[in-house]
Amino acid sequence: MDDFIYRAILAGLLVAVVAGPMGCFVVWRRMAYFGEAISHSALLGIVLGFLMGLSPTFGVLLITVGLGLFLALLQRWQPLANDTLLGIFSHTSLSLGLVGLGFLENQQLDLYAFLFGDILSVTTEELWVMAGVSLLSLLVLAYLWQQLLAVTLHEELAQVEGVSLFRSHVVFVMLIAVLVAVALKVVGILLITSLLIIPSAAAQRLANSPEQMAFGSIVIGALSVLIGIQASLWWDSPTGPSIVVTASLFFLLSNLLPRRH
Repeated sequence: MDDFIYRAILAGLLVAVVAGPMGCFVVWRRMAYFGEAISHSALLGIVLGFLMGLSPTFGVLLITVGLGLFLALLQRWQPLANDTLLGIFSHTSLSLGLVGLGFLENQQLDLYAFLFGDILSVTTEELWVMAGVSLLSLLVLAYLWQQLLAVTLHEELAQVEGVSLFRSHVVFVMLIAVLVAVALKVVGILLITSLLIIPSAAAQRLANSPEQMAFGSIVIGALSVLIGIQASLWWDSPTGPSIVVTASLFFLLSNLLPRRH
């Protein structure tokens, strides 16, 4: 295989390893819409990155982390329902990004690659950045695993045990924002959330403990990446969507098996 295929496989596996356990919390906490809101803001980050002469990845990281923290604060103090608030910010940030595209007439911008991913064009430098960010995210997630799990299972009991609900929520939001910036190259803005929730939803039916579900989601995500890239090479299909379709097939297959408790 050519070098670019090896880089694509490694990039996809790095994202799958991080998205697996994080996706479990997204599924348990029913935060899929929150992931959508963060991922839609990535287009605004790309546009601002180009306008300010910065790396698109840095622009995405800046916007997603900032918006994630802002949403976490508003969800704590605002009177609106969460789905209403997330719907407002999701579509507003996406619309601002589309409006900002009009100011990039002189820039070479492959909008399709940003929307649906361009994993086959991952460079060695980008791969090293993804590896570093993925490793850091995994270390933070492993360190806070018990706290996040306690908050997910029973917020009041976790608070009695000394866990800060707001701090754990902010850290988790920042992890999602960082994952969005890292996964942008793999599946694109519109499909990032699917890589979070589909492998985890498939693994949920086959696991009888949180750790088993996290490990299963990593395995399903990794297999989806490998099979999706191979299918893309066979049939000349878009690689990012092929990965998501493969994950969806795993989810359908898992529903045919008996559910474990």
